[in-house]
Amino acid sequence: MKFIQMLGALTAAMALAGAAHAAGSHGHEPKRGGIVVETKSLDLEVVAKPDLIQIYAEDHGKAVDLAGAKAKVTLLNGTEKSEVELVPVGDKLEAKGTFKIAKGTKGIATVNVPKRAASTGRFEVK
Repeated sequence: MKFIQMLGALTAAMALAGAAHAAGSHGHEPKRGGIVVETKSLDLEVVAKPDLIQIYAEDHGKAVDLAGAKAKVTLLNGTEKSEVELVPVGDKLEAKGTFKIAKGTKGIATVNVPKRAASTGRFEVK
């Protein structure tokens, strides 16, 4: 009888823990004011401004070494399309220049980090 009570209590505790995990955050909030894009292999935070585009990459909340990485962002504004190459700068990938970034701008970020699968994610500037 005690075994059945313990099993029931354990099952209830697991159900509550699962519900709490599902309802809570999964650590995908922007840390730098950008847009978080979850891909199969990395979480990307895209910071897109008219004069600067940056991508930060994390794997389960830990920064990824971007030495040797390459990235491209394709920006879509209506029928207008532009592509931007980003290069590693410290803990991020970055491009400086003049970019058409406004509310509603859509983008596709592609990041290639050595010894990892390519990461591609879509985003929209809000």
